Amino acid sequence: MLDVKNLMVFFENAIALNDFSFQVNDGEIVGVVGPNSAGKTTLMNALSGLIIDMQVKERRKGGERITIYGNIVYRGRDITKTKPSERVKRGIVLSRERHPIFPESSVLENLKIAGYLRRKHEIREGIDFAFQLFPALVALKKKKAGFLSGGEQQMLAIGMALIVKPELLLLDEPLLGLSPMMQNTLIDAIVSLNKQAGITVVLCEQFARPVFPVIDRGYIVENG
Repeated sequence: MLDVKNLMVFFENAIALNDFSFQVNDGEIVGVVGPNSAGKTTLMNALSGLIIDMQVKERRKGGERITIYGNIVYRGRDITKTKPSERVKRGIVLSRERHPIFPESSVLENLKIAGYLRRKHEIREGIDFAFQLFPALVALKKKKAGFLSGGEQQMLAIGMALIVKPELLLLDEPLLGLSPMMQNTLIDAIVSLNKQAGITVVLCEQFARPVFPVIDRGYIVENG
């Protein structure tokens, strides 16, 4: 499904990701574990294509700070330089760290916004799936997202990613800063979306212990 070969990302002369290679097969949950500043978020940005957007913005400013080497191959096609919007259409979706939500909009409005590229019936199906996966959000659907707890915001962020029906879901530190109970809730949900919906998952985390029981394989990133 996904084959990453010798991926390197430089920010000017600093190496953010150094010669990283890994594979992801259909139906797997693959873990990528490493300390802060090890390169996990850079990897997620490279896989999702956000790094390409960052690169374009730098060029418009007249600079060339970001350099990418290596290959990202998805279902037999090289997508290393493909835009993030095209990757979403191919089924690659990123749920970023720090709960990227719209705080002034309600939970339900956030879910609808996430599906702006989908047809109405697809949005309804996605919302139903998100509520099935995270029943706690049903009672909160009219509440402004900015007033949710950290765990509730993370549920919403993952629910928003699911609206576009990903084949490959990239989760960047979804357990960050959450209580053990909420971590368990999210881990159970990740297993459910993998087993029941057949969504392949790449899960980046700082600590291995919470994710080790549920991943099929794991990779360690240290200093890029």
